[in-house]
Amino acid sequence: MSKARLVLTALFVDHQTPTEVAARYGVHRAWVYKLKARYEADGEAAFEPRSRRPKTSPTALPQDTVDLIVELREKLSTAGLDAGPDTIAWHLAQHHATTVSVATISRYLTRAGLVTPQPKKRPKSSYIRFQATMPNGTWQSDFTHYRLTDRDGQPGTDTEILTWLDDCSRYALHVSAHRRVTGPSVLATFRTALTTHGIPASTLTDNGMVYTTRFAGGRGGRTSLEHELRRLHVVQKNSRPNHPTTCGKVERFQQTMKKWLRAQPTQPRTIAELQTLLDTFVEEYNHRRPHRSLPHRATPATVYRSLPKALPGPSRDADTHDGSDTTASTNPAASPCASTARCTTSALAAPKPEPTSSCSSRTFTSESSTPSPESSSANSSSTRPRTIRPPEHPKGPPENDETRPHQSWVRVSPMS
Repeated sequence: MSKARLVLTALFVDHQTPTEVAARYGVHRAWVYKLKARYEADGEAAFEPRSRRPKTSPTALPQDTVDLIVELREKLSTAGLDAGPDTIAWHLAQHHATTVSVATISRYLTRAGLVTPQPKKRPKSSYIRFQATMPNGTWQSDFTHYRLTDRDGQPGTDTEILTWLDDCSRYALHVSAHRRVTGPSVLATFRTALTTHGIPASTLTDNGMVYTTRFAGGRGGRTSLEHELRRLHVVQKNSRPNHPTTCGKVERFQQTMKKWLRAQPTQPRTIAELQTLLDTFVEEYNHRRPHRSLPHRATPATVYRSLPKALPGPSRDADTHDGSDTTASTNPAASPCASTARCTTSALAAPKPEPTSSCSSRTFTSESSTPSPESSSANSSSTRPRTIRPPEHPKGPPENDETRPHQSWVRVSPMS
């Protein structure tokens, strides 16, 4: 039994005075009089707990602003665009001259039943983030699937969408639809992006066979993209297996793109129709849609065009690699673009020199290289071996040990 019921029972059944009831139950006498008046006015409803909500709230949002928040939420969701509190706050400030905090918008969306709270969801602050400091410092690439629609409205042929995205500005460099993404199509789209935006300092992709053959056991050679990156002295970085968050920017872009595609009233039936929709989305994404990860909610095109561009080469872009000209990711190391050593990309470290000693040494020779006549004639009379270093590669950096087509180690003796 609640204390209010005890107090009212003592007042109206035992006929005690308010002073006696207050002393008996250790409550204030004014509360006893207030409870007595409530019972005389409302009857049994006086036993139910009442709301403690204030009658007025001067700091509450006007109802017109609340309705506008709900309207923007529904409008953006219908268009297939991001409709979170950050985006709604940007639209209120830019188009309606109204400033509302993100937390307040989130609270009103939850109160309206438009957001389902997920307290157990991992917070974004727990992720280790990294990004290039200059445009063209790193280009991320990936491809995803999207199914066309038949004439009767049923799901049709499956297609693949290939994306090249700038890591610093989130600028969509090239987005194209293909029946199937292959190595030649990856190279063709990369060269198309080069023609428009210049040569990047590095690339970051997963370990798909269209990007790299580093897990092919040395039997796959190099892909056409790897040959092109090596020719242009562009550092190639690949994520570790089962770590998709390393390429999280392009993964998030694909999620936004597919959400927008599904929201379109007319679904594409052919590759050409899908490409038309992709071009429309890229124009909206790059030039009109605010990006909450960029300063001042700027558009990707604004950031990409306002900052100086990174250039390939060991001495021109210290933000993307450590000075090595090699492009194949065979030795896993910490990513230079990450803020901590726990990043999951595997950039190249400089090759370690072979240890030398007075008792043994090893020298690399390729198929086309042969020992000098002096060293060949001195093999029999040598007492102390010496090391002949391999000649510098005339066309670029030396190949990696795991991908070199042929190598042998010989011991060369000094001249007698």
